[in-house]
Amino acid sequence: MVRSAAPIEIALGDKNPLVLSALSELFERDARFSLVLTANTAERFLESVLRLPVAVGIVGWVFPKMGGERILEMLRDRPGAPKLVVYSGGLDTELPRRVMAAGGAGFVPKSDPPERLLSTAATVATGQMVFPFLDVRKLRQDPVGTLTLRERELLAVLAQGRSNGELARHFGISLNTVKFHLRNLYDKLDVRTRTQAVALYYAQRGDGGG
Repeated sequence: MVRSAAPIEIALGDKNPLVLSALSELFERDARFSLVLTANTAERFLESVLRLPVAVGIVGWVFPKMGGERILEMLRDRPGAPKLVVYSGGLDTELPRRVMAAGGAGFVPKSDPPERLLSTAATVATGQMVFPFLDVRKLRQDPVGTLTLRERELLAVLAQGRSNGELARHFGISLNTVKFHLRNLYDKLDVRTRTQAVALYYAQRGDGGG
């Protein structure tokens, strides 16, 4: 007798109780999955998946305090962390690219049929990535999109004309740490100076900084 594969352990995170309830029912009806936990805040989701390891996490992009992007970044390099799929109803066409850059394994818009989310979760559990079409040339042309959330915050404050000392006070870190982060930032942006970094920042925003 051939034994069936063990169910894929799932964690769900969304700020909307109705969405969370609907997702719970969706996954509980599918024998391929075992719903382990649900959370309505990013903090509770993170705490739960670190305490109760699961194979796949389905998360929204917007939470009251810590967003989905931060969840992805915090779990990206954690051994044993779940593969994460972002399930969002946002209209931002750049969102799938941001999910991929932050370390997500998949993206499904809420406008897609529910079956799409189920199939994506099953595919991601096997180690594959599932995203809508992304122009990889654009990924390479937008180095700002490769920055972590903290690095983008640093770049935004840098663009205000702050000195290294002011950056250190703003972020509550040492001057040497500021210099370290700036070197990493310049390397990722492929620039040599803060002037070039700021110019790239405003070019990505599509304005002249005024």
